Amino acid sequence: MPFINTKTNVSISREQELKLKTAFGQAISLIGKSEAWLMLDFEGDRHLYFKGDPAPAAMVEVKLYGRASAAAYDALTAKLTEILASVLSLPPARIYVKYEEVDTWGMAGSNF
Repeated sequence: MPFINTKTNVSISREQELKLKTAFGQAISLIGKSEAWLMLDFEGDRHLYFKGDPAPAAMVEVKLYGRASAAAYDALTAKLTEILASVLSLPPARIYVKYEEVDTWGMAGSNF
């Protein structure tokens, strides 16, 4: 049950959003999860500053039910950064990726 929330200060067109959705759906396998359980949120045009500078940047938060290895997280960070650089022309050095491992996750009225 991963959830990926991407906030950026650049505009995201519908076409770009669909490209991100598809690419993130494939990338999630790097941490042993599938797109079948993936939820995504893309927030463009945010008031986001990095190092006091409003130049293009992004904050990506990955919430995960359970755990993944450090190597898997490294691979996913590299892939998400590559995808955002390719689709939105974001500089990799201005993309943060944060992971949160969650022990309790609910869906359809009950918890896993």
